[in-house]
Amino acid sequence: MEIRSCLPKLLLAHHKTLPYFIRNKLCKVIVDIGRQDWPMFYHDFFTNILQLIQSPVTTPLGLIMLKTTSEELACPREDLSVARKEELRKLLLDQVQTVLGLLTGILETVWDKHSVTAATPPPSPTSGESGDLLSNLLQSPSSAKLLNQPIPILDVESEYICSLALECLAHLFSWIPLSASITPSLLTTIFHFARFGCDIRARKMASVNGSSQNCVSGQERGRLGVLAMSCINELMSKNCVPMEFEEYLLRMFQQTFYLLQKITKDNNAHTVKSRLEELDERSEVVQGLRLLLLRSQEQEKSYIEKFTDFLRLFVSVHLRRIESYSQFPVVEFLTLLFKYTFHQPTHEGYFSCLDIWTLFLDYLTSKIKSRLGDKEAVLNRYEDALVLLLTEVLNRIQFRYNQAQLEELDDETLDDDQQTEWQRYLRQSLEVVAKVMELLPTHAFSTLFPVLQDNLEVYLGLQQFIVTSGSGHRLNITAENDCRRLHCSLRDLSSLLQAVGRLAEYFIGDVFAARFNDALTVVERLVKVTLYGSQIKLYNIETAVPSVLKPDLIDVHAQSLAALQAYSHWLAQYCSEVHRQNTQQFVTLISTTMDAITPLISTKVQDKLLLSACHLLVSLATTVRPVFLISIPAVQKVFNRITDASALRLVDKAQVLVCRALSNILLLPWPNLPENEQQWPVRSINHASLISALSRDYRNLKPSAVAPQRKMPLDDTKLIIHQTLSVLEDIVENISGESTKSRQICYQSLQESVQVSLALFPAFIHQSDVTDEMLSFFLTLFRGLRVQMGVPFTEQIIQTFLNMFTREQLAESILHEGSTGCRVVEKFLKILQVVVQEPGQVFKPFLPSIIALCMEQVYPIIAERPSPDVKAELFELLFRTLHHNWRYFFKSTVLASVQRGITEEQMENEPQFSAIMQAFGQSFLQPDIHLFKQNLFYLETLNTKQKLYHKKIFRTAMLFQFVNVLLQVLVHKSHDLLQEEIGIAIYNMASVDFDGFFAAFLPEFLTSCDGVDANQKSVLGRNFKMDRDLPSFTQNVHRLVNDLRYYRLCNDSLPPGTVKL
Repeated sequence: MEIRSCLPKLLLAHHKTLPYFIRNKLCKVIVDIGRQDWPMFYHDFFTNILQLIQSPVTTPLGLIMLKTTSEELACPREDLSVARKEELRKLLLDQVQTVLGLLTGILETVWDKHSVTAATPPPSPTSGESGDLLSNLLQSPSSAKLLNQPIPILDVESEYICSLALECLAHLFSWIPLSASITPSLLTTIFHFARFGCDIRARKMASVNGSSQNCVSGQERGRLGVLAMSCINELMSKNCVPMEFEEYLLRMFQQTFYLLQKITKDNNAHTVKSRLEELDERSEVVQGLRLLLLRSQEQEKSYIEKFTDFLRLFVSVHLRRIESYSQFPVVEFLTLLFKYTFHQPTHEGYFSCLDIWTLFLDYLTSKIKSRLGDKEAVLNRYEDALVLLLTEVLNRIQFRYNQAQLEELDDETLDDDQQTEWQRYLRQSLEVVAKVMELLPTHAFSTLFPVLQDNLEVYLGLQQFIVTSGSGHRLNITAENDCRRLHCSLRDLSSLLQAVGRLAEYFIGDVFAARFNDALTVVERLVKVTLYGSQIKLYNIETAVPSVLKPDLIDVHAQSLAALQAYSHWLAQYCSEVHRQNTQQFVTLISTTMDAITPLISTKVQDKLLLSACHLLVSLATTVRPVFLISIPAVQKVFNRITDASALRLVDKAQVLVCRALSNILLLPWPNLPENEQQWPVRSINHASLISALSRDYRNLKPSAVAPQRKMPLDDTKLIIHQTLSVLEDIVENISGESTKSRQICYQSLQESVQVSLALFPAFIHQSDVTDEMLSFFLTLFRGLRVQMGVPFTEQIIQTFLNMFTREQLAESILHEGSTGCRVVEKFLKILQVVVQEPGQVFKPFLPSIIALCMEQVYPIIAERPSPDVKAELFELLFRTLHHNWRYFFKSTVLASVQRGITEEQMENEPQFSAIMQAFGQSFLQPDIHLFKQNLFYLETLNTKQKLYHKKIFRTAMLFQFVNVLLQVLVHKSHDLLQEEIGIAIYNMASVDFDGFFAAFLPEFLTSCDGVDANQKSVLGRNFKMDRDLPSFTQNVHRLVNDLRYYRLCNDSLPPGTVKL
């Protein structure tokens, strides 16, 4: 009591002389006392704060106390019981109206006091122009007039008080509900202060005056604007808006867009961009370390960032609500947003604005889909804005219009998404282009294609500048200015090719016929460009600036191939439309494309270009599948090159892609042709010879290849295994979802290689890198071709693996061979996952061996290891074993159920079931949150599908052990991110036997809890209400956990020997 009365007196007496950090700490201690004692033992706690705020001498101190109170009482930490937390929130909500009234009064008083003394500047020559748009945004002329008043120049103390008041408001708005307490006058006042952030003239005047008077700097005034925008954004972020508050929202938007108009208003003295640059200045640069210590990082966000946050919230949360108001001019808002976007001073700011446009375009697309009847009316309303947006975004990705900015972008360093800054810039821009294309296809195409055509003319015209020199061909463009212009044109062409490729999806499906001519024009141009690049070998040409122009030429060539690949679905649809006529036009397109691809499949071509060509070849073979593809001479040439043993092998990735394409040409059924016209016998023979050529060296390997007296060096053997299996695995993976006939032919061709692999496997069991590749191959076989392999051979493979993976071998792999060894075991477990999921009785005999391997060999090795390696795969295997083989454990027949009149199944293999469940229970005691989440999901799935929690063995022997473990996890806060999932799981388990939970488990759980006394346990038990619905039950669980932690915290803080009453 003494402390409670003396601390406020101490603070009052010395608050002006104390260092700010001691003063703040003292405020925190007083608030902490209030948090425990108000109102019962400290009845004047909040009254004192209100008195401090009302007295001019102590207003700053009162505001600091108020903000601390809001932070500590409205959002308290766990050192309070749930009942106390609820009581405090209710007490604070009772005070909200008074507090908001006081804060409004403080801000209005400061504003009015300084407005009187503010010198009125002469009228601006451009002030008349604010007319039309402003009167649209602000219905009442008085509002516009009010907001046009000059901004007052504050002294230091007033600025400090206002910033404290705005900080208080921002925190209050973060937790109080939207209600009538937030009055129009308060909102208007906040907007007055938001103007501090965007009125540069006033900030400059303050900077000038600040040197001679006791005035704050322009930077400090800007900070008031940032704080005011923080308040506005707190209100904006609330999605649940009461009907009576919607009018306030409309008023807020009108006032904010007045600010947006001020920010984007362009006149000769001040361009929009330089205005935004000034508003974007960071406080920390000017104010230094002192401000960094004083202010939170959130407040350091620039005014422009805060304003962008507001616009994002407006479009994502409130646009659908506000657009219906006739008083709100959405098109004018888009005009302002357009200016704001394209005058951003930083790339990050521009990215953020593009995100806002993406949100708007998504909103518009979903609105049109839900109201197809109004489609034309909606599009007509927004058409001009969308076309303007499209044109400007396209201009922004072109060096012709935006060279200075684009050259600043980094095109080397990869970010977390594995893309450079330039790639991100281009991708985000093209997404906006694509979304506009979806809404306005004709406009978008007619805007983009002429620009592409212009740049193509430059590229196709390079042929005339190629001259023959001693060492080959050279591009005879040497003047520095010409080289620079060519560089810009090539970069633009590369970007525009990507744009054209991105739009391919809007020419297929229902609109194929309607947009056929446009698409054909594009595809013909792309085919021409790719052939041109391959024929004159621009990728090998000498240039005056090889470090710049050569990569440009390679990139354009690669992008033209990639753009053409994007149209493979259009070509496939074209193919199906013309398959009966087999029109020459389509045949020419495909043949010419192959003529462009073939010269590039060579070891002499740069990887970027080679891979683009390979990907296009795969798309032709897989997506388009023309019948005549195999007979094109260029394709025959590729077949010969790949099967020629003397030819140099391509880089791994390219070799895999080309082999996939050739295999798919022979294996995939031709579209729109009956089975008897598919020519399977001929294709089967050709496929067998292709695979035979690809696996020639591999099939000659013998198990002795790893022995000491081997003929070939081990590294060479490993290389052959790697090169062959990577190709074969890819072929199988890509055929796995196809027709039975395709898979049959594939397995016939592969059969010998598969048998060689099985024979080699035991010889390489101690070479984990080779075992890893072999198991990858077998895993792909099991997933795609297990039916074709047949039961006897599949059984032989499984038995071989089970024999090879002894406990010693598993321990060696997991404990001593690092990540590769763990990968080997994980792949082995994945193969077993495929086996246990197989329906029917074929593989059931393996179940005992598989469960024994899991529980007796793998699990003991990994159970106590902190590393997550292997665990996820092991538990997935156990889950699949249970899920797909439930009757292995629970025999159930309809007849037995009817005869007994109950649904209780007969239990078999009980020890194995109990061991699996115990392993799941143990995993919940481990720190790995991903494993915890996965296993909780598996248990819940088994309960949903198989009623796991209702089974007698689980209900009687395991149920409350699991509930106990999950409750302990919540109490220890070790997996806090999964609070919700754990609460639901506890409910699902308890709901099996609510009576047992309330009558037996809960008292037993509380009795076993240490760190709390008998009285506290009794309170905890009484507070857990016997609700049986999910929301109430989980709320009670979290209340129990919170209060248990609170009691333990209180008891731990008591000095030893304390007598508890």
